[in-house]
Amino acid sequence: MPHISLHRRPVVPVPAFFCFLGAFLFFFFILPVNGWRPWPNQKPNATELIYGGSKKYEGSSEFVHLKYHMGPVLTANITVYPIWYGRWAKAQKRIIRDFISSFSAVNSKPPSVAGWWKTVQLYTDQTGANISRNVHLGDEKNDRFYSHGKSLTRLSVQSVIKSAVTARTRPLPLNPKNGVYLLLTSDDVYVQDFCQNVCGFHYFTFPSIVGYTLPYAWVGNSAKLCPGICAYPFSVPNYMPGFKPVKSPNNDVGVDGMISVIAHEIAELSTNPLVNAWYAGQDPSFPVEIADLCEGIYGTGGGGSYTGQMLNGEDGATFNMNGLRRRYLVQWVWNHILNYCSGPNALDQ
Repeated sequence: MPHISLHRRPVVPVPAFFCFLGAFLFFFFILPVNGWRPWPNQKPNATELIYGGSKKYEGSSEFVHLKYHMGPVLTANITVYPIWYGRWAKAQKRIIRDFISSFSAVNSKPPSVAGWWKTVQLYTDQTGANISRNVHLGDEKNDRFYSHGKSLTRLSVQSVIKSAVTARTRPLPLNPKNGVYLLLTSDDVYVQDFCQNVCGFHYFTFPSIVGYTLPYAWVGNSAKLCPGICAYPFSVPNYMPGFKPVKSPNNDVGVDGMISVIAHEIAELSTNPLVNAWYAGQDPSFPVEIADLCEGIYGTGGGGSYTGQMLNGEDGATFNMNGLRRRYLVQWVWNHILNYCSGPNALDQ
């Protein structure tokens, strides 16, 4: 399955490199839709990192052919079921819980997470029904004893989800139509391809493993393993000498870095839960989805190696939207009505 491309070059908004795909083909179609960041296999030089003042780039309709392929999307109330795998501090959980709860918090100060979600709501199914406005935080499951070890494969990720929905005590509810099962791994857990090309992925579980077809996503905390890759711009990779990281809005580089990946995966799960709904490209094995098209864009002017114009708080933290009680940095998503990436902090709104 495809990967997510953060900060792609402005003239080629559709990713052109799917380097990790042959790594695991137990079934020919099982690789989940993946997320990676920020500029894999790219060695930025001075010209690549210059943002031209005359360029207003938030994606390009010239190269994008996003289509609806008649599959289901999440039009009824969406419930997100977090699975906390490994050791998580209470403060870290609160950051992520508050973020998920902010999707439907219409009274948040603009620019808001709820305003960002409105772009996702524009997508419809074949009846014309829109993606649901309501995203709720559902029951949670803790796996603090690493029941499947500290190194997970793509298939064992599904086994962790199976353990959560079949647990003897307080199993997660089964909600195949409108549930999003969000597996979050702590900073001491390695998942296959993590930090190489992948910071998160989404797909659906196999009945042969889990017993049910459930849309799910995995996102890892990269704080110890690769913050420069998966928590950019709160941490900067070694191949970008001279660049300084920005201050994270919630004083947790790993978790603040996870937020945008979580947003990315939930947006794509909602519009393409079974990988047969909204995506660009002719091959469903290589879909380019609504968040892939805007990877690395957080504000007006974003594209190439530039994040776009973001906001700075009085405390020096960098963010681009407000939630219920916190500030977050969240990548934009593709607006198929306007044919470009959009977000609530756009300067022309």
